[in-house]
Amino acid sequence: MWSYIIAIICVLPYAKGETRVAIAHLQSQQSVTGQIEFTESAKGLHIQGVIVGLPPGAYGFHVHEFGDVRPGCNEAGRHFNPEGSTHGGRESKVRHVGDLGNVLFVNRQGASATVDIEDSILTLRGVNNILGRSLVLHQNQDDLGLGGNATSLTTGNSGPRIACGVIGLKSPTEPWNAAGSIAPSVLLFTTSLTLFTLRWKLL
Repeated sequence: MWSYIIAIICVLPYAKGETRVAIAHLQSQQSVTGQIEFTESAKGLHIQGVIVGLPPGAYGFHVHEFGDVRPGCNEAGRHFNPEGSTHGGRESKVRHVGDLGNVLFVNRQGASATVDIEDSILTLRGVNNILGRSLVLHQNQDDLGLGGNATSLTTGNSGPRIACGVIGLKSPTEPWNAAGSIAPSVLLFTTSLTLFTLRWKLL
């Protein structure tokens, strides 16, 4: 019985589980700049921020597989796609993990794009973890995989890369890979199982 009590005591200090936040600073060889934050939420990741420097219109917006953002953004690799799926839109049933559709620049005292997205696929932990990868803005509108050609199913015909930034840690400040960093779902399962087993032993 005492072994189960000790297990509960060891797990409970990590039950709080702080929300993780990541950030990407978009930069380009042109005048495009922006700051995008990724915050863990009940629905997945809340992605929000502002980008400036382009004329009004829609522009492809994706997470790419590498965090190499040398000028031109050409070393960032392809769309982040661990499942080997075809390209789609953010709401598509089949999509790359990194597919975020388009951002819309509107003319409000100079064109800017306000990003405010809830995405259930991207994460800051586990298989779909986007930390260390890159956020890329493209020159053309993403056709969301509906363009009817091979390129549409890989890039959405969104064209050259015009701005990018590494997705890095913002908060909490303690190391995310510390021994106490446990995914909430795993923690809940472990605690519930321990409590159930303890109750059964006491009956």
